[in-house]
Amino acid sequence: MHSLHNLNQICSEDWNRTWYTANPDLTQCFQNTVLVWVPCIYLWLLAPFYCLHLYCHDRGHIQMSCLCSAKMVLGFLLASFGFVEFFYILLERSQDIQHHMVFLLSPIIRSMTVILAMCIIQLERIRGCRSSIFLFLFWVLAVVCALVPLRAKIQLGIASDIVRYLAFFSYFTIQLAQLFLCCFADQPPEGKTISEKNPCPVKDASFLSKILFWWFTGLVVKGYQLFKFDKFYLVLWVFTVVLKLQKEQSSGFFLLRTLARKFGPYFLTGTLCIIFHDAFMFAIPQVLSLLLDFMRDEDAPLWKGYFYATLMFLLSCLQSLFNHQYMYTCFTVGMRVKTAVMGLVYRKSLVINSSARRTCTVGEIVNLVSADTQKLMDFVVYFNAVWLAPIEIALCLFFLWQQLGPSALAGIATVILIFPLNGFIAKKRSKLQVKIQMKFMDGRIRLMNEILNGIKILKFYAWEKAFLEQVLGYREKELKALKKSQILYSISIASFNSSSFLIAFAMFGVYVMLDDKNVLDAQKVFVSMALINILKTPLSQLPFAISTTLQAVVSLKRLGKYLCSEELKMENVSKAPLNGEDVVIENGTFSWSAEGPPCLKRYVLSIVPRGSLVAVVGHVGSGKSSLLSAMLGETEKRSGQVTVKGSVAYVPQQAWIQNATVQDNIIFGREKLKTWYHRVLEACALLPDLDILPAGDATEIGEKGLNLSGGQKQRVSLARAVYRKADVYLLDDPLSAVDAHVGQHIFDKVIGPKGVLRDKTRILVTHGMSFLPQADLILVLVDGEITESGSYQELLSHHGAFADFIHTFASTERKESAIQRGEETFQTLVLLGDTTNTNLQNMEPVSETDQEQVPEDLGKLTEVDKARTGRVRLDMYKKYFKTIGLAIIIPIVFLYAFQQGASLAYNYWLSKWADDPVVNGTQIDTDLKLTVFGALGFVQGVAIFGTTVAISICGIIASRHLHMDLLNNVLHSPMSFFESTPSGNLLNRFAKEIDAIDCMVPEGLKMMLSYVFKLMEVCIIVLMATPFAAVIILPLAFLYAFVQSFYVATSCQLRRLEAVSRSPIYTHFNETVQGASVIRAFGEQSRFILQANERVDFNQTSYFPRFVATRWLAVNLEFVGNGVVLAAAILSVMGKSTLSPGIVGLAVSHSLQVTGILSWIVRSWTDVENNIVSVERVNEYADTPKEASWSIESSSLPQAWPQNGTIEFQDYGLQYRKGLELALKGITLHIHEREKVGIVGRTGAGKSSLALGIFRILEAAKGKIFIDGVDIADIGLHDLRSRITIIPQDPVLFSGSLRMNLDPFDTYTDEEVWSSLELAHLKNFVSNLPDKLNHECTEGGENLSLGQRQLVCLARALLRKTKILVLDEATAAVDLETDTLIQSTIRTQFEDCTVLTIAHRLNTIMDYTRVIVMDRGHISEMDSPANLISQRGQFYRMCREAGLV
Repeated sequence: MHSLHNLNQICSEDWNRTWYTANPDLTQCFQNTVLVWVPCIYLWLLAPFYCLHLYCHDRGHIQMSCLCSAKMVLGFLLASFGFVEFFYILLERSQDIQHHMVFLLSPIIRSMTVILAMCIIQLERIRGCRSSIFLFLFWVLAVVCALVPLRAKIQLGIASDIVRYLAFFSYFTIQLAQLFLCCFADQPPEGKTISEKNPCPVKDASFLSKILFWWFTGLVVKGYQLFKFDKFYLVLWVFTVVLKLQKEQSSGFFLLRTLARKFGPYFLTGTLCIIFHDAFMFAIPQVLSLLLDFMRDEDAPLWKGYFYATLMFLLSCLQSLFNHQYMYTCFTVGMRVKTAVMGLVYRKSLVINSSARRTCTVGEIVNLVSADTQKLMDFVVYFNAVWLAPIEIALCLFFLWQQLGPSALAGIATVILIFPLNGFIAKKRSKLQVKIQMKFMDGRIRLMNEILNGIKILKFYAWEKAFLEQVLGYREKELKALKKSQILYSISIASFNSSSFLIAFAMFGVYVMLDDKNVLDAQKVFVSMALINILKTPLSQLPFAISTTLQAVVSLKRLGKYLCSEELKMENVSKAPLNGEDVVIENGTFSWSAEGPPCLKRYVLSIVPRGSLVAVVGHVGSGKSSLLSAMLGETEKRSGQVTVKGSVAYVPQQAWIQNATVQDNIIFGREKLKTWYHRVLEACALLPDLDILPAGDATEIGEKGLNLSGGQKQRVSLARAVYRKADVYLLDDPLSAVDAHVGQHIFDKVIGPKGVLRDKTRILVTHGMSFLPQADLILVLVDGEITESGSYQELLSHHGAFADFIHTFASTERKESAIQRGEETFQTLVLLGDTTNTNLQNMEPVSETDQEQVPEDLGKLTEVDKARTGRVRLDMYKKYFKTIGLAIIIPIVFLYAFQQGASLAYNYWLSKWADDPVVNGTQIDTDLKLTVFGALGFVQGVAIFGTTVAISICGIIASRHLHMDLLNNVLHSPMSFFESTPSGNLLNRFAKEIDAIDCMVPEGLKMMLSYVFKLMEVCIIVLMATPFAAVIILPLAFLYAFVQSFYVATSCQLRRLEAVSRSPIYTHFNETVQGASVIRAFGEQSRFILQANERVDFNQTSYFPRFVATRWLAVNLEFVGNGVVLAAAILSVMGKSTLSPGIVGLAVSHSLQVTGILSWIVRSWTDVENNIVSVERVNEYADTPKEASWSIESSSLPQAWPQNGTIEFQDYGLQYRKGLELALKGITLHIHEREKVGIVGRTGAGKSSLALGIFRILEAAKGKIFIDGVDIADIGLHDLRSRITIIPQDPVLFSGSLRMNLDPFDTYTDEEVWSSLELAHLKNFVSNLPDKLNHECTEGGENLSLGQRQLVCLARALLRKTKILVLDEATAAVDLETDTLIQSTIRTQFEDCTVLTIAHRLNTIMDYTRVIVMDRGHISEMDSPANLISQRGQFYRMCREAGLV
């Protein structure tokens, strides 16, 4: 008892000695007990939990390293010090042991604790923990607690007790060394050495480096070398499974729950950081209150002032650290969520069924990936504000109550008034954005996507203006909604930025009015102002967080709806092994959607034996392609059973070609077997084509196969299937797009009884009658039912519909004789191998300037989206501001200066008021002071509203101009531009970049300007109080400029790299959605998913450093900014005698805002720099080559031109691009009026080039073309293209009404449209549609069959009825019967027109007046068909191959 009492006496803290003194100190006992025990208690209490954590998380075993050895040696020294001190006390103080029991215990406790720390170091090494936050905090505590005894020892001097003195210093030094070593990370665990060539430095960073983001400094300094980051797609598998289980639940909410389960724990660590941040944030005004109290108290010792100043600095630093740790966590989680959802949407697009697919266009799916995933990410980042902001607001009001009593309620009332206003505005804006603006934006992007897909048609028909008007119509509506939204937003911003004034005005006003004795002194005013400034953050965040949450809910619903849409049922096709029969359909009824009418009815089909050739014939729209889709499981199975044995290869009717090399397209993910590959190329007649391509099979094919002709695309598509060596081949009319002789060759070498596939089961949809005799089984389809089936001879003997059909086209019977001569045909084909391909528009490398070719670039076609380097050029800013105009910019700057002047005035007025002397317990003229204060604040509010509205309107003016320029530039570009620029890049410009110019650039400018002026105000105030602060502010300003220049350069570059790596994601997405059926048929889903993941990952490698850069900047800058707080506070303490509390309060409370302001300036500056990159990217296409002008003002072209339709070529030559060989060489030719001319030749002979020349899709390299005596080079492109007509090879329709597809300019009456439909044999079909002419065509006309689309193109031509008609292999996609209809229509309806037919089927041109035979860009023969046959030249040989002679 006695010793305890002694201890109590020694250890009780004497506050007179510690606090109320000019020279503070702690008692000896307190130093030796509490200060020693605190770190020990921390370690012993938390060690069990930490060990458990290590036990649960094994990251591998770390070898003993130098770092670990050093820690162990130092630990051993520290432990031995304790024991030595223990024995020293025993010996030295043995007589006082009773009194000094405590001193004896401390060294032992300390040594035991160090031993525990050493054990933990070893455990960490064994469990693979490279950097320990737990021990780092322990050593920090130990060093901090040793600082007090250190000061005491230094004051006492060395004389007191030399041994203990030296021992203490050694001990302290070793502790510091341990703390220093704790700042580094150990080596990676065994077996986990990083194999990536560019690993992410965060993995090697220590705990301290992670907190301060120092690991990023290397990258900022180095600039632009990118590194790897997490592979996120591991997460996705979890999802797909879960999503399938929970279909019936409310999809959006369910997706959120799955995400929360996956990423919640990591997200919660961030939430913990923000709670700590709040605690420090609220501590600062309390310290400020103490500092102002100190300034008022004349007797207070100076050290207290320095203590408060330092404490404020430390609290500010801790607040910064926790804040940025929180932001980093949120962004990381947000990025993972975004990536995971992207992967989900991609996977879904591979399994979605056709009816669900029809409800959403490619544009909408791409929007889910671009816009909606971004909204989810924003939601993750700002979600915590939803619940934290109200708590922060409540705390602020509680502390305000402490300062001003019940008057704080006036502040609450003001908040309550401002709040609903902003809530209402947020709701209104959200509605405007989601319902209206997004709707028009979606529409505009969808239309742009179609324009880019069908650009060739637009150019042929001169329809650009009609579509330009449509796009601008959407754009105007979108901007109108944006303008409304921005004005609302300006009201919101003005009420916010004035909120601190309004709250202060209400509270101070009520406080002063309530009682004369209520005096506003510096402490009340500036602590309240600091609290009000804190209050502004949650007030501004809350509505934003709420609107982000609302938008995320909308996005979640959209994503949920898509992710839960109907999928293809695996049971549609069973893969059971069969006995010999490869394909069996029993009583099958199929439809394209669950509700829709059946497209195939009462099917019974079994294909025996293995290796048979089944031909499927029928009219356009009779369900031939649907039959193959049913076998692939693409259609909805209503009843029955479908069984397919073994693997399947599929050749669709419209070839789907990837933007990759020819070889990649054929091999399609398999390894290359050289001999087999060569055999496939030979069989598919691709060898002559490969000789023409600049890099052979390594040539890159443009998006959608742009630089291949229709026939080449189809042959590549066929080669892909043949290369597969599958068991069952489904061939959807692969021979329609190729010339007759090539078709015959392919049939003989691939499909026929002697072809490569003779042992496989082949189901061939065909319109070619000539191949039918060799089929083992023929199925005749009428309206989705099999009406007849059997072999060719059987069906002929039935005398049914099929027999009539065959007899109608009996001419083809003669084909029999040609079949025996298949070999000879092939010889001819190879001899005639072409040298220049018609459609190789752009095989020269993209740079037009250097003619020296680089071998690797030979086959490159599409331009990869390039990332520029360095800072944004000044020209971009000039261009942006030029579009706005100086007349608007100068007044805006003045408005800003005026606004900040008002703010400075009312703040200075407040400080003067606070310094007012108190006479008899009251201040004089409070009413006048309040009135002036109110007036100044009101003026500032009005000015804020003015500036924000003005900048928003400027932004809209600029973005309208820039979008208009972009659209005009793109539509005026020649075809070669679209072939070398992936549509993903262009869509990216129209979607993401224009969106950035609409919203982000004006936002950034608003923020930057307001903060720059705010900073000026703060600097003026601090300098007014303590002019000496200039000495500190100037170097800090230079440091800022230095750090910022580093950051902005890196950040801009990362932004560009991120934008460039985003395009391939969308291009790949687009491609996948369009080719999903082919990918599924070949079973390549996993490979495509992997590719998509790689592209997303690559995109994240530039996105992740981008947001880390912001955190790196903010942490480093805020430490510097906190230096301003320290300077202002310490200088105020130093000038205590001369400064009034009012001016000190003003300076310190404003300096507290500096850190925030400075990081916001740099951030908003960077935002502007980053987003002005969008102006740069949109502007890129201003300098690309353009085609000739659409119309020429002064042209005196007669209204009815051409009246006769004569065409004359004079030594005409044409090349696809500079430096390439001429595709047409010196063509001289005269075509008379009303003449019917057929143009024939091998693939690549230059047939299509003639058409391209007449329409000036390509300009002449030499020579001229005259139509009715007018040189077509002298008239506008639209004048030319609108007066002549083409029926192109690919029938392209646009989404919109059928009428719009026929007549976009509304120039014809309904009667004329109906008569053209009647002549095109579509009248019955259209009149049976519910909406008749207003029938909505889906994107690309997918709800019509290919043949029907071809007939719509015929109807377009009939409607225009010009004197010249060009048919480009137009009948390739229809059956013979429809072909005959089309031919007879053309003969009767275009009787008095000049018709040029690029012929595919020679029988269609046998009655023409003249036939031109093209060969390698020359006319090799030209005469009437009869004369050419009698000459026995090239035409005769072609006719003989086709069985026509």
